[in-house]
Amino acid sequence: MPLLGNKFNTKKTPPRRSLSLNNLNKLESSIREEEYGNDYGQPAMRIAGQIIKFDADDGVWISETGSSGGVSQKEFIKLRKQNESLAEENNLLKLKVELLIDMLSETTAEKQQLERDMGEYGTGGKKSIKKR
Repeated sequence: MPLLGNKFNTKKTPPRRSLSLNNLNKLESSIREEEYGNDYGQPAMRIAGQIIKFDADDGVWISETGSSGGVSQKEFIKLRKQNESLAEENNLLKLKVELLIDMLSETTAEKQQLERDMGEYGTGGKKSIKKR
């Protein structure tokens, strides 16, 4: 038995505290943004003299600086979507005009057929009177 104690007996470590006493991670992101202003905006980068921003709605990177045509990529995408919608509308209107032309030709054919039938079977009450 040693006088001062056992050299090989180590002290017990104290129990660990919880990782975080901060309650920020328990808040919803919208409340956290309102309370602490964690809204940093769109991420942006400058690469080779062009500014590129991330569009979270579409999930794509968009060049904000003007291209050779003088239109930014964001405006270009907007114009392309508008062009596609106008092309679809144009196709729909062409289809409607074609349908109306078909209906008109069918009605005209029916009218001509009725006129021919009326000519073959008589005028339906009018008698032709010959003058002498």
